[in-house]
Amino acid sequence: MKLAQTFESQALPIEEQLVGVNAKTGLYPGARSWSGGRHRILGRGALESYCYHVMSRTCGGEVLFDEVEKEALRRVIWRMAEFSGVKVVTYCVMGNHFHLLAEVPHRETWLERFAGPEGEEKLFEHLRTLYSRAYLGLLQDELADLRARGLTVLAEQRVEALKKRFCDLSLFVKEIKERFSRWFNKRRGRRGTLWMDRFKSVIVEGKGEALRTMAAYIDLNPVRAGVVKDPKDYRWCGYAEALGGSRRAQRGLCKALNKPVDGWKSAGGAEAYRCLLHDEGREVKDAQNEQVVRRGVTAESARAVLAKGGKLSSGELVRLRVRYFSDGLALGCKEFVEGVFESQRELFGPKRKEGARRMAESDAPFYTLRHLRVRPLG
Repeated sequence: MKLAQTFESQALPIEEQLVGVNAKTGLYPGARSWSGGRHRILGRGALESYCYHVMSRTCGGEVLFDEVEKEALRRVIWRMAEFSGVKVVTYCVMGNHFHLLAEVPHRETWLERFAGPEGEEKLFEHLRTLYSRAYLGLLQDELADLRARGLTVLAEQRVEALKKRFCDLSLFVKEIKERFSRWFNKRRGRRGTLWMDRFKSVIVEGKGEALRTMAAYIDLNPVRAGVVKDPKDYRWCGYAEALGGSRRAQRGLCKALNKPVDGWKSAGGAEAYRCLLHDEGREVKDAQNEQVVRRGVTAESARAVLAKGGKLSSGELVRLRVRYFSDGLALGCKEFVEGVFESQRELFGPKRKEGARRMAESDAPFYTLRHLRVRPLG
């Protein structure tokens, strides 16, 4: 029965299957606390932030994620990063594991945004990225009640407990895995542990060649695994998401490249990173140059990319925004889309004055009726 329900659910549109992932968090009766665990090597010096390569695998590597599940894990990673104050440099969600290169800010510096008379109000505004309105209402009522009874110390301890969840690598990754596991087990009708042991992590120098090399290693995972021939064609990695127009993914890779946060296009970040991937990701052959001993980008492909300076054609960039072809309602030149809008004006609200919307982050002369948040597709 559960297996039949699983197949039935997979026939639903992807957004319907991901409802649980997108939902805000309420109260979990009997939820486990975010407790500690074995010690890790963490940055303790005077630097403002530290970068870490995180990796976690499913039990025995036997549980394989389908496309919807990869998309769900991608969304959980980004949501928890926003909540936790962690910056994603890049990531890759594979069939039975994920890689994540994350920058964890200096905690005390990051928490300064919640200081002062309006600090608690700003804190609750931030909590809305993860928690439902109902949950936050109950929490505010609890704090007000404690203070009304003269238990101000307990109220402050409650607030400080919330703040402890920010800028902490272990809690960040632990909650990613727990939240995804609950959704995954419900979807599959399964019980028990999903992940093998705790995650692995390596502290990485937050600038220069070490960070660039680690980012490239992560985005090249699907190429090394033989899933795709070009990392741009694997939609569940930071590089493909950046090419699809995601500003947050672009900012992360600009960090790896030591370029300005808006340097993906203006400072040649896209071309520089593509060249890096094809230079670092070349396949390795044996001494006779006959058998491939380590999969990667072919020599021919690498030469072609480097010869073009890492530039992608307008056609290739458009293909990486395929969502427009299915969800854009109308696609064409500006005049064509405006004409469609005028003929169907009654379908849109009274505030909509014009119809054409330029395809996000695209040099192609295409317009659509919808300005979409791009989801890159391979």
